[in-house]
Order: sequence, then C-alpha cells, then structure tokens
Amino acid sequence: MAKYMFQARYTSDGAKGLVRDGATGRRAAVEKACVAAGGKLESMYYAFGGIDAYVIADLPNNTAAAALALAVNQAGGASVNTVVLMTVAEVDEAAKQAIAYRPPGG
Repeated sequence: MAKYMFQARYTSDGAKGLVRDGATGRRAAVEKACVAAGGKLESMYYAFGGIDAYVIADLPNNTAAAALALAVNQAGGASVNTVVLMTVAEVDEAAKQAIAYRPPGG
C-alpha cells in the first residue's frame, strides 16, 4: 500500500463538530473512512497554524486516496490537500533513472 498525508482545514461547522465529538470521535470517523477506502489510518495529529489536522494513511492507490479526499471535501466540514508520500527507497530508485531535461533558458 502507498502512504498519503491529508492536510485538513476545518470549516466553522467542522470546528463545531470537533468540539461536539471531541478529537477521539473525529479520529474514529477518519479511521472508519480510511478502512472504507480499503486502507488504514496510521496516525492523526492536530496542529497550530494554517493546517488544523494531519492524517497519514496507508491506502491501496491514488484512486482510493482521491475517493477519500472527495468524500471529506464534499461533506463540507473540512477541506483537504492530499500529499503522496514516498519511501527513501523509492526516492533512491527515482534518482537512479536518468531522464534528459533542459531547464528554462538552458
């Protein structure tokens, strides 16, 4: 399975839901959604700043990650940005592939 990080920003209604359900309740809902997408929740953290919550999930593929993001976004309590996470080994493999590229102005 691939790893994805979802960066969530709560709407005012989402913040009200967080206060009502508590962080544990919201984590349970996120965990259930990850399982419904065919994966599992690895971790969930709340944060200060522009992002309210960070979710790391193992999901089968990009389609499952997109389905999960669409479900959250269309529900209206939060908006999410999805980041595909890569392992060190995957980046090492990418670095070994020679790709010809000309930079702008080059």
